[in-house]
Amino acid sequence: MFFQEQLNNGLADALKELSNHLPSVPGLVVEGRLVRMIGMTLEVVGTYAPIGARCKVLHPSGTEVVAEVVGFHNDRLFLMPVGETHGLAPNARVIPISGGVKVPVGFSMLGRVIDGRGQPLDEKGALTSDELVSLTGNRINPLNRQPIVKPLDVGVKAINSLLTIGQGQRMGLMAGTGVGKSVLLGMMTRFTSADVVVVGLIGERGREVNDFVRQNLGEEGLKRAVVVATPADDPPLMRMHGAMLATAIAEFFRDKGLNVLLLMDSLTRFAQAQREIALAIGEPPASKGYPPSVFAKLPQLVERAGNGAKGTGSITAIYTVLAEGDDQSDPVVDSARGVLDGHIVLSRAIADSGRYPAIDIESSISRVMIELIEKEQYLQAQRFKKLYSLYQQNQDLISVGAYRKGSNPDIDLAIQKQPHLLSFLSQAIDERFDFPQSFMALKKALS
Repeated sequence: MFFQEQLNNGLADALKELSNHLPSVPGLVVEGRLVRMIGMTLEVVGTYAPIGARCKVLHPSGTEVVAEVVGFHNDRLFLMPVGETHGLAPNARVIPISGGVKVPVGFSMLGRVIDGRGQPLDEKGALTSDELVSLTGNRINPLNRQPIVKPLDVGVKAINSLLTIGQGQRMGLMAGTGVGKSVLLGMMTRFTSADVVVVGLIGERGREVNDFVRQNLGEEGLKRAVVVATPADDPPLMRMHGAMLATAIAEFFRDKGLNVLLLMDSLTRFAQAQREIALAIGEPPASKGYPPSVFAKLPQLVERAGNGAKGTGSITAIYTVLAEGDDQSDPVVDSARGVLDGHIVLSRAIADSGRYPAIDIESSISRVMIELIEKEQYLQAQRFKKLYSLYQQNQDLISVGAYRKGSNPDIDLAIQKQPHLLSFLSQAIDERFDFPQSFMALKKALS
């Protein structure tokens, strides 16, 4: 009698009442229906699924779209499509997919370029998987993590000598557009001493993805690398999944005892994708249009990198952070700076002067460097930074001829050494400097 009365009031009300009782019936899957689509947000009634679950959206024409549950309100679920939405129409069937979101990973991924779903983009054949892992990863007890005690050679002398990176460290590469961050990432990919390199190209232009793989990475660099590419025209959920998949692949190799270098370009595009999703389901903006959930997602992604428990390997992560308008106080830049173990700032003024990599030594820091290097290198690095900074502070006086030689011995020395310091900071794209070579170049610049 109860259900008869509900049916008399309309099919939608009956489906609503059924959905309220479904969670108590294990293993039972009931279809819902699509009632509204605004932007990229699908509103569904009549079914039940938890946050993060996936559903198939079907239409009688044969169109099938996979979507993920990103929110709910009363009896309605909010879904975000993983792929294209062409062909969807009102009252399309919605069927929850059991089993959660698992992705296949394995050693067959080495040398391959894949999308955010783990499907190959390079037309080199199908991939074989060793195991299925969760996109969200497994949290590591911070007390079980191995300490950062070994340096990682990235082949760039300015970084090796002045901003030494440790195995398991998480660094930010802060830069505006067009200052050479992708080229620097490509150099580190080819020259690093890590066992495996995982590259996440998140939200980049399709042309840049192809250029990075062919030119910056190269055939040799690709052999021990995995590239996950989710270009800018992918849906926001796919872009987020690309960053999470790249991290999951790095975790797989770390758990096998390997030292992994994870390069992600860029963390800002990940944050922007989450912003699109959050605003679409009604979350209010908090800082420059970014909702609070963005600043909760960033540490959740970043904390998955680093050293694992005893007996496993490490993930050394370098995240590029796009400073919109070269603003180093941008909310994403500021938030990333707080959750990372250091940052390398690329300067547009330095790039415009023709010096590459355009690293701003004064604004960059590695928070674990002092624990990784010998005292002699530390003293030489401090001397280098002092002379470089002293010249920059007095550059205007020197340029106009207002400074008189002999007025300050330290400034005199900084002027004398300036050409050698600038030469040390410059490096060609195809040049590689290991740790001994980097330290010798540093001492030569100061001798």
